[in-house]
Amino acid sequence: MAHVAPTSHRRPARASHRGHRSDAGDGSVRTSSWLGLAFAFVVGWLLTFQAHVGVHAAGVTLLVMLVPVTIGTFVAGFRQGVGSWKAALCAAAGLAFTLLKFFF
Repeated sequence: MAHVAPTSHRRPARASHRGHRSDAGDGSVRTSSWLGLAFAFVVGWLLTFQAHVGVHAAGVTLLVMLVPVTIGTFVAGFRQGVGSWKAALCAAAGLAFTLLKFFF
């Protein structure tokens, strides 16, 4: 039979943090999230412009991974509030340029 610790020594149950919001204030998407996405798009483009095959592949991989993350951030932004429209437009421009680059 397995040993079970007495109830007096067990850790208390922790409260769920699902409803917990960080100090963003109104719950909208933070400006740093938008700017981070825009910066990551720029890094991905710079990597794809390199001649080395591995570096180019790393840039393409980064851009491919950023597309669903950016779309998810926009969905969250429309649900909870976009936050900074200027920063969101920078991320939208990065997404649009990337999609145009992949399809044309």
